[in-house]
Amino acid sequence: MAATDNRTYSTGKRKTAIARVWVKPGTGVITVNSTPADEYFERETSRMVMRQSLELIEAIDQFDVTATVNGGGHSAQAEAMRHGISRALCLMDPERRSVLKRAGFLTRDARKKERKKYGQPGARKRFQYSKR
Repeated sequence: MAATDNRTYSTGKRKTAIARVWVKPGTGVITVNSTPADEYFERETSRMVMRQSLELIEAIDQFDVTATVNGGGHSAQAEAMRHGISRALCLMDPERRSVLKRAGFLTRDARKKERKKYGQPGARKRFQYSKR
């Protein structure tokens, strides 16, 4: 998390998705893996989730966002981007922190898929018990 040549870098995470995000003052162009965000995220909900932190501070057309995401699915990647954008916005202006924190965008969602246990069909599922 550092500022380099008027760009601010931050990392956002969710499940196994990791988003490396660069935010700089601009016109509102969002690029994900060298692709426009609206093409990369097909679902409208993913696009909305990704932009939530910018909409919250009413700066959707004031910043250009460039992101590299990998791991997870599109939904987790969108949430990882939201996390990364929020963290970068806080680095740019610490006064935004309270607003973003109250909305829950700075908290890393720690929920992950539970591992499968040995001798069982899944993480929680058990084989059927047979009394006889």
